[in-house]
Amino acid sequence: MATSFTKVSGRPTWQQTMLRIKDPEKSIPFYTNLMGMTVIDTLDFPQWGFKLFFLTTLPEGEVYELTPGTQAAHDYMWSIEGTALELTYNYGTEQPSFLGYHPGNQEKDGFGHVAFNTDDVYAACAKLEAEGVTFKKKPDEGRMKGLAFAYDPDEYWVEIVKRGEPNKIPNYFNFSQTMLRIKDPSKSIPFYEALGMVVLRQKNYGDFSNYFLASSPNVDPSVDYSSLSDDEAKGKLSNMFGPVLELTHNHGTENDESFRHYNGNEEGRQGFGHIGFLVDDVYAACDDIRKMGYGFRKVSSYARENESFEL
Repeated sequence: MATSFTKVSGRPTWQQTMLRIKDPEKSIPFYTNLMGMTVIDTLDFPQWGFKLFFLTTLPEGEVYELTPGTQAAHDYMWSIEGTALELTYNYGTEQPSFLGYHPGNQEKDGFGHVAFNTDDVYAACAKLEAEGVTFKKKPDEGRMKGLAFAYDPDEYWVEIVKRGEPNKIPNYFNFSQTMLRIKDPSKSIPFYEALGMVVLRQKNYGDFSNYFLASSPNVDPSVDYSSLSDDEAKGKLSNMFGPVLELTHNHGTENDESFRHYNGNEEGRQGFGHIGFLVDDVYAACDDIRKMGYGFRKVSSYARENESFEL
């Protein structure tokens, strides 16, 4: 039986996906020059030896005039309606002595990939390959033709997905997805619904199921997504500008009490860090989450005022 929770207060919206990067001189150009994202803010903490870069896909033609790292950029970042990619650089990891981060997709890993949509996957992959990008899977390989997985500079998987209708979104690429694996959808889906997300599509593939969720800025309130056919839901997803959270459930994990995915923060498996939500009042939201039976890794902030990390 699925769990049911009251919605967390404070208008929660999905605001970020965090990945650790080895060398910003490589990763930032990959996501800006090749994938079309814009650095909208930075936070530098030399006293603790790390720097954060926040990137997002802006509508084609929109000129971003704020300077990352300024108060104006901070204000913009902490009030955006969309979702950013937070790239975390720990000083010194660009040196040859650092062996790199764990990109996920090994046994029991929770993090899977990020994704970008485009009109023509084959042309986009040819363009990326000409720029020196390598691939886990090209669009003409494997059983699933027409989609690809590129490697970013840290070897995170970057899925390249075809849009449902060409020329509907003018951007060449738009940040479209973060994929996480979940143990039990009867617990995970209500949890994210309590954080304001809506299930736009779900599909059972036999031995696994995918659930696609979005936050309110990316949801059409006039649409009853639960009433759509799979083709209709897939079509709406493929034409969305903002990203969805893809939750993948490998059937049977919910029946194993000892099973647990790695979350990307364990020693020797660090790479993916977290996803983040904006709320009006962090303390009130944390109180609501406690009522749901969940605890926290931290409540306070080493970096940003009124920040918490949930367990």
